Amino acid sequence: MPVLRDFFIHLSENKVLNEATKKIGLKFGADKVVGGITVEDTIERIKDLNGQGMGVTFDNLGEFITEKSEALQEKSNIIEMIKAIDEHGLDAHGSVKLSQIGLHIDYDFCLQNVREILTVAKQADMFINLDMENYASYGDTIRLLDTVREEFDNVGTVIQSYLFNSREDIIKYKDMRLRLVKGAYKEAPEVAFQAKKDIDAAYMRLIKTHLLEGSGYTSIATHDHNIIEETIDFIKENDIPDDSFEFQMLYGFRKDYQRNLVSRGYRTVVYLPFGKDWYAYFMRRLAERPQNINLVVKGVTRDKRIQTGAAVLAASGALLAAYRLVKNQ
Repeated sequence: MPVLRDFFIHLSENKVLNEATKKIGLKFGADKVVGGITVEDTIERIKDLNGQGMGVTFDNLGEFITEKSEALQEKSNIIEMIKAIDEHGLDAHGSVKLSQIGLHIDYDFCLQNVREILTVAKQADMFINLDMENYASYGDTIRLLDTVREEFDNVGTVIQSYLFNSREDIIKYKDMRLRLVKGAYKEAPEVAFQAKKDIDAAYMRLIKTHLLEGSGYTSIATHDHNIIEETIDFIKENDIPDDSFEFQMLYGFRKDYQRNLVSRGYRTVVYLPFGKDWYAYFMRRLAERPQNINLVVKGVTRDKRIQTGAAVLAASGALLAAYRLVKNQ
């Protein structure tokens, strides 16, 4: 599995393929994991999920932003979505990647973009989560978060359990709303756990610490039912209020389990990406858990005779189509 994980991470970082796949739309199963291309499409998907008793956190997809003009366009997309959600009175909040709005272009430029997003979100009574990306972005992300927290109370971030410093961060931000994840990037052994058992153990420590030691709301973002069920047992044993946490899962994955959690009375939120820039996101999801591709395939067909190996074909098909587009340019 580590080899397959590295393979998909490598693909996610391929700028040529990323640009090529923008031209082919939501194909090869991408529509099963991406909420829509436009704000209008995605609003309809949010309405549907809300109707099933689930909240939403939206993610405007966008990779490899190198120009200020591109970052400004991505900021505008995010603000447009915030306003649309507010207009329709939907149960949704935002997840924002700082690299998308200029973190690697100019720190102060990115900071101003975040302030604008948080201001609009505040007017809409909406929470915004600043996503944590790879470790190279960690320092500036924390610096920016600490700066905007002095002005805004509708902002939080992500703690990744595979990073060694996650324990310190969970204590530092114990009174802040946090999303807790395992981590989806390839990081060096000097800064991150490499073995699944170590990552899982660290993840459970983060969950329990944040639920017990602070006043911050806890978003537990995983598809791992073993961890979810262990968390539920812990919550019951410690009389933790139901309004202090939620479970988050990606759109298109483990839908039956999502509905099961809702039926049991647990707040469940769907992480809903939207936009034409779906390729790198899709590859990272496969890197995070290569079995995820099987869930996509099962969503496309229930014929078990063609499910075996179809995942690889689907991924290969997408890459081949992208290659042909590039070759013909």
